[in-house]
Amino acid sequence: MGAPDYATASAGIQRLLPAFGGDAIFTRFVAPERPRGAWVPYYEQWAFALVPDDDPLYALSEPFRDLAPHLETRPTFGKWDAAFEAAMGGSTEMVLTGVSTDCCVISTALAAADAGVHVRVVADACAGISPADHQRALDAMALYGPLIEITSVDEVLAGK
Repeated sequence: MGAPDYATASAGIQRLLPAFGGDAIFTRFVAPERPRGAWVPYYEQWAFALVPDDDPLYALSEPFRDLAPHLETRPTFGKWDAAFEAAMGGSTEMVLTGVSTDCCVISTALAAADAGVHVRVVADACAGISPADHQRALDAMALYGPLIEITSVDEVLAGK
């Protein structure tokens, strides 16, 4: 399991980081201490992931491990909640990147857009479980325009 285009997404994120400086918020998914509800059968199917949050499985990959001044950790695929909103300091603009497009990215984008945030999903700084799933997630999010906008690293850096 993994994202075959992770290296491309990682390179895109690295190109974007200098433009955002200390405003970048990193997120990570971790397993809950005790799964509840629909998460119980999920972790029965994906038992390898039911490890403590300090397990290397949940560590940020290099080079991001040392570049994450602000890290939000959640036991949910979507990271948008009141704490994330507070971390954004009242901004209603989000540039969203990450892995995987077809799971955590789409879950976060839809919830943030519902909360009134204009979300710019940077397609070439995201990776899905497969190229086809990545594209399907981008296509689904594009349906939410103008709340969600699909963009590129070059467009973000050019200020478009």
